[in-house]
Amino acid sequence: MEKIKVGVLGATGAVGQRFVQLLEGHPWFEITALCASERSAGKRYADACRWNLRGDMPASVRDMVLLPCEPGPDCQIVFSALPSETAGEIEEEFAAAGYIVCSNARNHRYDPDVPLLIPEVNPEHLGLIEVQKRARGWHGFITTNPNCSTTHLVSALHPLHVRFGVKKVFVVTMQAVSGAGYPGVSSMDILDNVIPYIGGEEEKIEHKEPHKLLGAFDGSGVRPADLLISAHCNRVATRNGHLEAVSVEFVEKPTLDQLLEAWRDYTPLAQQLRLPSAPQPAIIYDERPDRPQPRLDRMAGSIPGMATVIGRLRPDPLLHYKFMVLGHNTIRGAAGGSLLNAELLVAQGYLGRTHAFLAESVQMA
Repeated sequence: MEKIKVGVLGATGAVGQRFVQLLEGHPWFEITALCASERSAGKRYADACRWNLRGDMPASVRDMVLLPCEPGPDCQIVFSALPSETAGEIEEEFAAAGYIVCSNARNHRYDPDVPLLIPEVNPEHLGLIEVQKRARGWHGFITTNPNCSTTHLVSALHPLHVRFGVKKVFVVTMQAVSGAGYPGVSSMDILDNVIPYIGGEEEKIEHKEPHKLLGAFDGSGVRPADLLISAHCNRVATRNGHLEAVSVEFVEKPTLDQLLEAWRDYTPLAQQLRLPSAPQPAIIYDERPDRPQPRLDRMAGSIPGMATVIGRLRPDPLLHYKFMVLGHNTIRGAAGGSLLNAELLVAQGYLGRTHAFLAESVQMA
């Protein structure tokens, strides 16, 4: 079966490299374009890119010549790993030219007509695509995925919110250094240390992303969810994997067993459709008293790095319950989230190739 042609914007950076790695051998997608800055455009990918991930650079892209980040590449989908300084305008140019843009950048996350997606949480928000295309006169469109720390927090909260209503959340994040990009935080700053500040991070969690993700699509926009969140965000000396300590108060207080049941029975649309990058199950609950841990559990699950791992559920003397959440920040929290969004778009018919690909996925399962 002919694969869907895709490109990567910002292909030489940390998130761009992760896109390239995850797309290698993908059953639906094939990289036909790699785009980078003017400084790198025209060079071989292997010459312009300092590969920083485990394993070798895929042979299929080593000799690919980098293109400038402007419309023109022969592909239907572009994955944006662009820095926020340049992403906004470039992504709009691609969408206006008819491309489907799956962005990891923050620039359009809060636009009222742009879906901010976690496929397990809010696939109905894809309805914003038609709103966006009508309002902007585009032939293509933009979708986004949330910040890495938000992704796993909301993934853990969603099945609980559906059943019991989340009212208040207190969260303390311990975020890996890879979340700052490459070369990231200076070793002199992070070794033997915890940095109790990440610029803009707490505001995203407290006032923006969870409320949109858990909000209701009414046909023309998203009504934000009504919940209170307090967040402390910290940078820690872990390479990959964000760990979060979460306390929750509910509209209707459940039992501890009911919370466990909500997580264990959680089978959202992405898992029902058996999308290639959707982990089975979406949520892993680890009963061991000292888990999850970043080094041991960030690659847990059927699709390494894509699952949300939860543990240490217990009563909270201030709110109702507390627990720990872990997720891989550069896989599910970045490139892998955008990739799963693209798979959902295919499955929902936004590229007109739904049934053949889905039938193949179900057969492989």
